[in-house]
Amino acid sequence: MALDFYYWPTPNGWKVAILLEELGIDYTLKPLKLPDGEQNDPAFLKLGPNGKMPVIVDDPDGSSPVPVFESGAIMLYLAEKAGQFLPTDAFGRKEVLEWLFWQVGNQGPMAGQHAHFRNYAPEDDKEGYAASRYRGEYIRCLGVLERRLEGRNWMVGEAYSIVDMICWPWVLIAKPLGVDLAEYPNVTAWRATIKERPAVQRAVALKAED
Repeated sequence: MALDFYYWPTPNGWKVAILLEELGIDYTLKPLKLPDGEQNDPAFLKLGPNGKMPVIVDDPDGSSPVPVFESGAIMLYLAEKAGQFLPTDAFGRKEVLEWLFWQVGNQGPMAGQHAHFRNYAPEDDKEGYAASRYRGEYIRCLGVLERRLEGRNWMVGEAYSIVDMICWPWVLIAKPLGVDLAEYPNVTAWRATIKERPAVQRAVALKAED
């Protein structure tokens, strides 16, 4: 499989990197240098019209490139194509879709905005209404995960899936985001288990260099 992976080392980039490493797919890393604004290049916008990474271009036969943008869509596309890290029953698929949509509609955006205000907002905005709102929503999402993981090892069913992979990166960086996970023992145990996986370690260690 010939596959290009447009990437920068952020939680959103790690999501897809984890799945690629877990699947053992050969891919060409295409660093998309966000600080330099490369996400706004017209050539990239033809692949990822939202001007954000990750994006993949799948071209297994070298003649029919298929670009896929948005992390949830990419992960569902790759997992379905490989037949791995997805439940095979209708109820399990329903749960996967619920939690994928939850992550891309709740945890990811709220965590991303919290990270932005914490790291980049002017000093007089870091404790303002918007910053407090996003921090509160990030913490609320941790509570959702904590309840979901009560009495279970994985987010969906009895096996590690793309749901675990897509939710994990924004939990990995809870401490840099100023949130103590001590109040979330289920999340803490789940986070630690996933962190020990070799594919996950390879994905997080990816260097976005030419």
